[in-house]
Parts: sequence; C-alpha cells; structure tokens
Amino acid sequence: MTTFTWVPSIGASLTIRPNVKRVAFGDGYEQRLAFGLNTQPEVWSLEFRSRTSADAAAIDGFFRERGAVQPFVWTSPSGLTGKFTCEEWSRSVDEPNVETVRATFKQVFDW
Repeated sequence: MTTFTWVPSIGASLTIRPNVKRVAFGDGYEQRLAFGLNTQPEVWSLEFRSRTSADAAAIDGFFRERGAVQPFVWTSPSGLTGKFTCEEWSRSVDEPNVETVRATFKQVFDW
C-alpha cells in the first residue's frame, strides 16, 4: 500500500462523526447504539498551500491514481497512522507557479 508523504500546511481541521444508529419513539424517547466495529473515523480537511505547480500536480496525480477507491497510508497531525481515502480535492492557482491543493481525508477500516 502506498504512503502519502506530502506534509500539509498548518491549520488542518479534524471532524469526527460517530457511526450511531438511532431509534426515536413518538413520546420523545430515543435509543442510540454504536454501529460497527470502528465507530469514530477521523475526517481531516487539509490544505497544501504555496506549492509549485509540479508539486501540486504530483499531489493531484496521487489522488487521481487512487480514484477515491484505493486507500493509502497517512500519518495525521495528531500522530495517528492509518488508512485513508481522499474522496474530494481541489486545486487553485494563486499566482504563476504557486498553487494550493485542498483535500479531505477520510479514515477507512478494511483489509
């Protein structure tokens, strides 16, 4: 499995949305149950600012090769090394030969 080695810019954002099944009853009563084995996947919003066009193209190419299907190994700013996918990313040209790549990494749990 390939490792994502580019270091994001300062200011990464972590979101956690636990996998929970809820059942609501008519009288306002609600039951909740953790759903699955890995119930708290990490989702990271990252930026790679002030990169050369070649570096931005390499990051973009890495994501395109995996097509949001194949996971990659990545170590998050919190120090967690795990498997992630990138289902959405964008590139912007800030000035000639200076670009920013924005990406969302979602932790996955598979073989």
